[in-house]
Amino acid sequence: MLISALDDFMKKESAAGALLVMAAALAIAVANSPMADLYTGLLGLPISVTVGDLAINKPMVLWINDGLMAWFFLLIGLEIKREVIEGELSTRQKATLPIAAALGGMIGPALIYIGVNGDDAATMRGWAIPTATDIAFALGVIALLGKRVPASLKVFLTALAIIDDLGAIIIIAIFYTADLSGVALAVAAFAIAILVALNRFGVRRTDIYIGIGIILWVAVLKSGVHATLAGVVTAFAIPLARDATRFSPLEHMEHKLHGWVTYFILPLFAFANAGVSLGAANMTALTSPITQGIGLGLFVGKQIGVMAAVGLCLMLGIAQRPTGANLLQIYGVAILTGIGFTMSLFIGDLAFTDTALITLVKLGVLSGSLASAAVGYLILHYAGRPST
Repeated sequence: MLISALDDFMKKESAAGALLVMAAALAIAVANSPMADLYTGLLGLPISVTVGDLAINKPMVLWINDGLMAWFFLLIGLEIKREVIEGELSTRQKATLPIAAALGGMIGPALIYIGVNGDDAATMRGWAIPTATDIAFALGVIALLGKRVPASLKVFLTALAIIDDLGAIIIIAIFYTADLSGVALAVAAFAIAILVALNRFGVRRTDIYIGIGIILWVAVLKSGVHATLAGVVTAFAIPLARDATRFSPLEHMEHKLHGWVTYFILPLFAFANAGVSLGAANMTALTSPITQGIGLGLFVGKQIGVMAAVGLCLMLGIAQRPTGANLLQIYGVAILTGIGFTMSLFIGDLAFTDTALITLVKLGVLSGSLASAAVGYLILHYAGRPST
């Protein structure tokens, strides 16, 4: 059952990767067409929701990034919890290699970005942008290769990317938090206490968790902590345990969310955030420290960090090579982890507010991700079928 669930997860993520590419391409095409002003104006359209004295006023792009993406983070939280309890992160033997690889894959890009931007305190806010891996995009590339990539490497990449997402969540919580509101934090803490109590008392109705989760989202939004983290906290509270009919609230919610996130939320996010005018891609923009730091961090830093961690684990004998995979194939997967896209763009919007700097972020993310996808695909294609 676990294997079929993982296989279904990979298929959906692969489909999401294809849709992300199409949505991003459409955004770039529109941003460089006569409809560019309409595109920009639509994303900047102010939308207000007011309930009594409580008001939330945001442009459309932030309703997408702060609101809809909370559902994406809810799904990520569900996946992390399932993998930790009974999946590829449930034992030390299974978890050692992907955890080490994910840590190396976050440290390497951050060091490269810092090395390029270390002299400028303003641009240093973007140090975390190249640390993320886009699991949907990466698995989409893997899907194009079919049986040339052993199943063990697909599992390894999935586990690595899930840990990477957890790392990104922690980074957002610690380093991208604005001025805090004590009252809002108190409301958020109360909502979290209710979620914990619901879990401890064995409540299995997912709609109750979602209701409290929405209250938590509003409180976190007003607190200064990024609102999408409410999705992760809510996910961790939803029970995984199955009843006599094999029903699991967590698996039920994961199944219901996956389609919406895959086929609607992530493509919409890509369309809203990937649109960049190629007229800005002049020599100044392409050689800027932000663009280079992100691009090199994703393409160079990721592969160095992942391979260094994998090599160290294998040398020390604390982890085993994925079954049927040779080192060249592992290297190809390490390069694919440099596909940042969704989470990198998301962190970029948190790091910078200036439109010109966000354009540099998009150029860096797109160049680094495309280079990683192309080179990773070629290496895995020519690495041959897995040895047995």
